[in-house]
Amino acid sequence: MSKPLVEEVLPRLFRAEIPLPNNPLRATNSYIIKGEERNLIVDTGMNRKECREAFDAVLEKLQLDLSQTDFFITHLHADHLGLVSELAAASSRVFFNRPDALIASFSDLWKLLFGVARKHGFSDKELEEALSRHPGYRYSPSEPVDFEFLEEGDELTYGPYTFTCIHTPGHTPGHLCLYERSRKIFISGDHILGDITPNISAWDDAENHLLQYLQSLDKVSRMEIELVLPGHRRILTDSRKRIAELKEHHHERLEEVLGIIEREGASSAYRIASQMQWDIEAPDWARFPITQKWFAIGEAIAHLRYLEEAGQIRRKEREGTVLFYT
Repeated sequence: MSKPLVEEVLPRLFRAEIPLPNNPLRATNSYIIKGEERNLIVDTGMNRKECREAFDAVLEKLQLDLSQTDFFITHLHADHLGLVSELAAASSRVFFNRPDALIASFSDLWKLLFGVARKHGFSDKELEEALSRHPGYRYSPSEPVDFEFLEEGDELTYGPYTFTCIHTPGHTPGHLCLYERSRKIFISGDHILGDITPNISAWDDAENHLLQYLQSLDKVSRMEIELVLPGHRRILTDSRKRIAELKEHHHERLEEVLGIIEREGASSAYRIASQMQWDIEAPDWARFPITQKWFAIGEAIAHLRYLEEAGQIRRKEREGTVLFYT
C-alpha cells in the first residue's frame, strides 16, 4: 500500500489522508496539531487494517508519540471515530460530544434503525445485506472509549492554536466543529465538504435533521472563516460560497422529492429514493450498491420529514409501510 498523503497546512498543523478502500469517500482527512507537550489528532478513519497501517505511517513520518497525543472526534460515524480505540493510549484524552456518544453506545441501535428502515420500504433481504456491509457496523471502535465530553463554546489549546467548539447538528445530532478565531480556521468534519455534499439522513421522527443542518449552515456563514479543513477531499477557502451551494443543493432536492410525490402519488421513502437522481455509478436502482442505497433512503427520509413539518406533504401507514402524499 502506498504511503498516505501528509502535508503541512500551517505551521505545526498537518493534514493526513487516511484511505477508505472501496468507499466513494476515498479517504478521511485527519488533522494533526503538534504541540510542545501534547499533540492533538482530529478524526481517525475506520477501524480496519488499511486505516491502521496508513496511520502508523503518518505517526512515523511526523514522529508522533501516542502517549503524548490526545484526540478530538467531530462525530460518530466510523470513518471519523472508528480507529480511536486502537490509537488512544492510556494517557490520551479523547474529546467527543454527548449526543453522538449516546447513539453510538445504544445497545439496540441496529435493531431500531432496521425497524425504521423496514417501515420505509426496505425488504428483509436487503436489510440483511445492508447490515453485513454497513461501515458503521463493521468498522466502529472495537471496545468502549472513555470520552471527555465537549459542547458549544468549550476551548482546546494545542501548539499555537486555540480552538473553540462549534455545535453544528444535522449530519449527526452532536456534530462538533473546531474554530480558530485568531487565524480564522474552521475544522468542519462532515458539516462542510467541497467536492461532495454531506449525507443528511433521518431514521427517526424526533428531529428535523435537514432543518437543523440548514440552520447550522446559516450559523457558520455568519463566522469569519478564511480556511475550511473538511473531513474529506480538498481544503476550501470560500466558506460562504460553499455554504450557499450546499443550501441550494438541498432546496433543489426538496423540489425534486415533492415533484416525485406529485407525479407518483402516495409513495414510500424507498420508492421515492429510487426515483431521485444520485451521483453513483450504477446502471439502475436494482443494481445500486446496498450501502449507498441505505444512505440514499436515509437522505430521502430527511427531506420528506422537512416537507412534512413544513405542511407540504402528509403521511399515512398502509400494511406496515409509511407512505407520503401531498
